[in-house]
Amino acid sequence: MQYPLISEYVKAIQDAGDNLEQLAHLTPVLDDHGEPYRSSGAFAVVFKMQDKSSGKYYALKCFTEEQQGRAEAYRQIADELDLLDSPYITSVKYMEKELFVDSQCEEDEFPVLLMDWVEGETMEAYIAANYHNQSAMSMLCYRFGKMAAWLRTQSFAHGDIKPDNIIIRPDGSLTLVDYDGMFVPSMKGSQSPTIGTRDFCHPLRTMDDFDETIDDFSLASIALSLKAISMKSTLLDIYGASDRLLFSENDYCNPSNSKVISALQELMCDKDFCTLYSLFVLALARKELSACSFRLFIGEKPLLPQTIEDLSTEVTEDELNEAFIDEWGVKYSKDGRKLLKAPQGLKGNYSVKVGTRIICDDAFSKCSSLTSIVISNSVVSIGDGAFKFSSLSNIVIPDSMTSIGSGAFWGCCSLSNVVVPDSVTSIGNGAFRSCSSLSNVIIPNSVTSIGNGTFYGCRSLSNIGIPSCVTNIANFLFCGCRSLSDIVIPDSVTSIGIGAFSNCRFLSNIVIPDSVTNIRRGAFYKCNLPYRLEQNLISHFGNELFKFPLQIPGYKS
Repeated sequence: MQYPLISEYVKAIQDAGDNLEQLAHLTPVLDDHGEPYRSSGAFAVVFKMQDKSSGKYYALKCFTEEQQGRAEAYRQIADELDLLDSPYITSVKYMEKELFVDSQCEEDEFPVLLMDWVEGETMEAYIAANYHNQSAMSMLCYRFGKMAAWLRTQSFAHGDIKPDNIIIRPDGSLTLVDYDGMFVPSMKGSQSPTIGTRDFCHPLRTMDDFDETIDDFSLASIALSLKAISMKSTLLDIYGASDRLLFSENDYCNPSNSKVISALQELMCDKDFCTLYSLFVLALARKELSACSFRLFIGEKPLLPQTIEDLSTEVTEDELNEAFIDEWGVKYSKDGRKLLKAPQGLKGNYSVKVGTRIICDDAFSKCSSLTSIVISNSVVSIGDGAFKFSSLSNIVIPDSMTSIGSGAFWGCCSLSNVVVPDSVTSIGNGAFRSCSSLSNVIIPNSVTSIGNGTFYGCRSLSNIGIPSCVTNIANFLFCGCRSLSDIVIPDSVTSIGIGAFSNCRFLSNIVIPDSVTNIRRGAFYKCNLPYRLEQNLISHFGNELFKFPLQIPGYKS
């Protein structure tokens, strides 16, 4: 099948409403020259499109070269990815005969691939701009290692792992794009449509190598390169090139004569480097890493130097008067360090501008149509009530965050899962109060302070771990968490506050260490504790533990 030229696709997309079939509601996003915003590769061109009714952005991929079995392959890929919920992967939908193009081809209707638009820049571009920044490269290496570890636990493989196929989002997270060479289990026994990019894949890889292990060597090679560059940036100046990192295909084929491999020997003093070097050598010898733990890709998280300004989360009249307003109507301080206020009509997805340090008090409060937000990796603090009573269903808290304010997510009834990064040290009063859909929360051991009523009324919460550095279970901390059935209190805890577990009606198993010397009134009011445990608690602390706590907290309390 013959495909149109890129220029012919551009003309068709300019009149997308007339030329698209099922996707006629999408309009092209225009660049500074008034043309459809696009990026092109060897086999396709990708346009940025927007659904005006929802405000959501999409990527529309149009093919310029034939690939045998593409339609069926993408149907299988779409079925596999539809089951995933991961920031590392985006959904895809292959649509046959979707776009009409006036071209010189025999056909006039062509397939497209619809994907969620991933905001950010390619890892290739990011490295080119930041490879002399040790902190940035160390964190990139760490995040790539986490992605590599995750990918090796999956039953599928990307098939062409390289920096140009990895997007770094504004918050620093990574997303894989371009799934033309992907393997999914339903393809077992088939040949690969590609052997990947030679400077990133195993030198002996053939079309017959097509299973869940085909990414192993690429992951090992890139992880080692990133680690080496983070330790000695001049290696990229000496051995790198614009379209690759440190290694070339020739280095893989002749490792004993490789200058870059020889140069890496001086970095062997670092433990994580030695681990990644070993993975690289093993993958080069075997073409895969099935004998190794995926966890080996995850090294120690780098301790990055941070200067945290003494910025208040409160908004002043002067700041509002001098604010600049972005295209979504969101107000930022004049210097760009504080996000002041978003309009309550803000809907869909929103990305906080890079460079923002503070999300101020009540900034997104009552944004009832806001469903998802990307917080840039520059943000260090979320103010009181910042997202109170919004419709957030998805949020990624970046590694830069140090504190979460009181009532920050109070009443976010659609929020189901939260992972707090290990940069956070404090969570304010009522931070997640009445998040009725919140079922799972991961709190790292870096957190030393969790405020009163933080999870008050989180009726779906069934899984949570208390950090080992917390010394006090705050008042009403888990009040009304009626799905909570068991919990372990760490040895660091010495006191349990008023009504801490009150109305946790299905709490039937709790481990209380000997370190606890004080339990206050109503801590276990209306809990279904075993009779023997209840009697033991009464004998040590009295029966006030099981009486009505007499206090209902507000998040400011």
